[in-house]
Amino acid sequence: MRRRPGLSARMKLTLSYAGFLAVAGALLLAVVWGFLLRYVPDNSQGLLGVSPNRYLLVRTFFPAAAVAMGFLLVFGLLGGWVLAGRMLAPLTRITAAARTAGNGSLSHRIRMEGRQDEFRELSDAFDSMLDRLESHVAEQRRFAANASHELRTPLAISRALLDVARRDPPRDPEELFARLQTVNTRAVDLTEALLLLSRSDRGTFTHESVDLSLVAEEAAETLLPLAEERGITLDVTGGAARTSGSAELLLRMVTNLVQNAVVHNLPAGGAVTVHTEARGGASVVRVENTGHPLPPDLVPTLIEPFRRGTDRVRTDEHAGVGLGLAIVHSVVRAHEGTLGLAARPAGGLVVTVRLPGTPQEPS
Repeated sequence: MRRRPGLSARMKLTLSYAGFLAVAGALLLAVVWGFLLRYVPDNSQGLLGVSPNRYLLVRTFFPAAAVAMGFLLVFGLLGGWVLAGRMLAPLTRITAAARTAGNGSLSHRIRMEGRQDEFRELSDAFDSMLDRLESHVAEQRRFAANASHELRTPLAISRALLDVARRDPPRDPEELFARLQTVNTRAVDLTEALLLLSRSDRGTFTHESVDLSLVAEEAAETLLPLAEERGITLDVTGGAARTSGSAELLLRMVTNLVQNAVVHNLPAGGAVTVHTEARGGASVVRVENTGHPLPPDLVPTLIEPFRRGTDRVRTDEHAGVGLGLAIVHSVVRAHEGTLGLAARPAGGLVVTVRLPGTPQEPS
């Protein structure tokens, strides 16, 4: 939006300083006139026959007062210009950094030195904002690159299958249809996961009261057939844990946690425990599963998009798209919570989600 040009902040401060000095000088002259000159008689004779009357004093005083006022005005303009420049120098640095960031360079930092004041606070806040923006942009670029790669794979497989079918017409069409359906299902799952991840990142959802214990029971009931098929015991323990947020996103969060715990488990005879509780003003969901030991350097990377733990056990029919824990992390962050991952000494993983709690409703 274009605006009409106006005075700069430096010029406004300069005029303010000069105006303040001029007003102060005028008040001082008024005080001198009001409390000194008005008490001088119009005509008086001194010891030497000199008559220092009011008329002579006014003729002598006012020219000198005018010179003093002119000096104060010039001094106020020059001194105000210099002082305003020194005071606004930090703001000039912040403006230059903002223009640099606006041109696409997010690596520049102000790093203003000196004592803590308003400009220092603004500089530190701007540097913190640039840190978050740079991290977010880098994450988005990496995510976009990974997403394009992941979506390209099923499309390339579908095209290859169609090319093979066109070159080999006698080929069994049922096998082709089955493989195409598998590939397309994977592409649809990936697209839905990307949309859900984008929605949770934006935080555009309606907040409502949600009991995480009921969400955990619903997720466990949905995934119980999968756990029984793999010979895994699935238990839900704990009590009510209420929070405020999107019931749909929170259900997807717990479902992803339980599904990961079931899929990345021992081939048979493992266990998954989902525990909910209200503790310390927070609502906690803890999902613990048995499994093979995880390398310590692998655990922190599991929440990255399209990151699949190569050392974790999975089956082909539940290979996933690499967004399970990334979606969990995004949902937790959108609900202003925290996500903790820890490897179990005996093998497996413990995932703990802490969300802001709300008062329990009376039963």
